[in-house]
Amino acid sequence: MTEESPTDGAELEVSVVMPCLDERDTLATCIEKARRALDEAGIAGEIVVADNGSTDGSPEIARECGARVVHVAQRGYGNALQAGIAAARAPFVIMGDADDSYDFLEIPRFVERWREGFDLVQGCRLPSGGGKILPGAMPFLHRWLGNPLFTLLARKWFRAPIHDVYCGLRGFRKEAYERLDLRCTGMEFATEMIIKFSLFELSVAEVPITLSPDGRKAHDPHLETFRDGWRTLRFLLLYSPRWLFLVPGLVLFLVGALGFAVVMPGLRVGGVNFDAHTLLFASLFVIAGYQSILFGTFAKLHAVRNGLVPKDERVERLSAVLAGQHGLIFGGTGLLAGGALLLTALVRWSLVEFGDLDYSQTMRLVIPGVTLSVLGFQTMLASFYLDVLRLQVR
Repeated sequence: MTEESPTDGAELEVSVVMPCLDERDTLATCIEKARRALDEAGIAGEIVVADNGSTDGSPEIARECGARVVHVAQRGYGNALQAGIAAARAPFVIMGDADDSYDFLEIPRFVERWREGFDLVQGCRLPSGGGKILPGAMPFLHRWLGNPLFTLLARKWFRAPIHDVYCGLRGFRKEAYERLDLRCTGMEFATEMIIKFSLFELSVAEVPITLSPDGRKAHDPHLETFRDGWRTLRFLLLYSPRWLFLVPGLVLFLVGALGFAVVMPGLRVGGVNFDAHTLLFASLFVIAGYQSILFGTFAKLHAVRNGLVPKDERVERLSAVLAGQHGLIFGGTGLLAGGALLLTALVRWSLVEFGDLDYSQTMRLVIPGVTLSVLGFQTMLASFYLDVLRLQVR
């Protein structure tokens, strides 16, 4: 990152950061609106353009309009914003795209909510949060599927008090932002910001805004619907081990346990006789479900240890129980129980001189024995791995 035209920011109140990649069609308009909004409201502020490798003269336009230019070599929306925010000198940062789809004349409304004490002031374009989308301003899939879906997931999974997770016009207290250690380098950066502000229980306000069609003429929007949509969904799942690992694992495990409960005593349900083949399916579900639960525990503990999410006492207690000698005892007990069932099956086979067996009965020993042995072995490995994760790094 290289920076041009440094200025003294000791008395600045607001830094407006605009990521830029070949935005000569609209950049001057955005800068002029931002400067006008600051001046008319009497807000001491600066405008920082984080240029991400423009070849159309955007940096020169920014300087001519009085903005400070930060050159960012590493491509990516998140990279550009992180560099621009790092260079910002004011305690309150407002970020917004330089394509003229956001009206920077609305800056004073964001500053007002920040002055009220909010850490994050999020814009909202969707009518559900009081916003307005002008005709042609947002693609059909974005408006009616992608944005509502990802916003719903953010609200349900992370309790984010927002109605428009993708809105790029937002303001935040820089000190709070720096504590969150955001890491995404692409379009997920904006989503990561909302998620972490919510997870760490920082105060969030929402400001309804109007979205206009962008003013680009030279190129199409940088956002790619399916690529960036998948990256956002993947990010939400990665930040929520509960929904990626734990909930599916619990469902699989319970379905498998139900299968064992029906087959082992030889129950008939609705006239259907469930036998050894059902046990095989049940064993698959139990093993896969248990492994998914373990992965959820690993992922959550790793995230806590690396500051990605706040500390979770429940995960700490569970990992403490599974780690060390406790996990080895649980796992060893399961392994011994499974081995005992397998040994019993082997003895029965020997009693018929290793000839033909009644598989309907024998598999009621073999399949539970294999299942318990696998679960026990997994638990022992998990115990050692949790010890590794729980090591304190100096």
